[in-house]
Amino acid sequence: MKKHINLDNYDRKEQFKFFKGFEEPFFGLTTHLNCENIYNYCKKKKIPFFAYYLYQTNKAVNQVNNFRQRIINDQIYQFDVIHISTTIARKNKTFGFSYLKHSEHFNEFLDQFVKERKRIENSDLLMPANMDEQVIHYSAIPWINFSSISHARKFSINDTCPKITFGKIHKSKEGLMMPVSIHAHHALVDGYHIGQLVQIIQNNFNNNE
Repeated sequence: MKKHINLDNYDRKEQFKFFKGFEEPFFGLTTHLNCENIYNYCKKKKIPFFAYYLYQTNKAVNQVNNFRQRIINDQIYQFDVIHISTTIARKNKTFGFSYLKHSEHFNEFLDQFVKERKRIENSDLLMPANMDEQVIHYSAIPWINFSSISHARKFSINDTCPKITFGKIHKSKEGLMMPVSIHAHHALVDGYHIGQLVQIIQNNFNNNE
């Protein structure tokens, strides 16, 4: 479900009007999150680390209203819930895009993840049949401890889905750290909202909620 947001009552009306027409309206940044707590938790419980931090991140996404907003036919809509589309690698080094429903319970999410991973591993299709704009575009580059990243963009498509990318875990004096890149459409999201999201993700990683 989604609700229409009346632009006249939108607190970011002027920012929306200003950035909506940009040729490149996306902006982004890269930060590093401490993942030591959830890494150890996953190791202890023998659950997939990638699936678990994806689950925790998307729980955070759904707590920030602006990350649930999309521009559809030049109007702003806010979805009740945002799902996941992440790249999943195949043994032949290619990948496919997945579609995973958001769940408040990790065991339910993990069941989906395992089924979707098997589907992609046994197929050469790039896209799932049910892809839509009610997602965050996730990806992982676990081989590189990157400090910045850019994304391929097709400007003829009205894409307003945020993009979140995870990198290689590395040790630092703070513990196990992981680079996380967040890109979003500036007509809907400001730096403040990315700051909100980063803090909630880190809290989820710390508290293992």
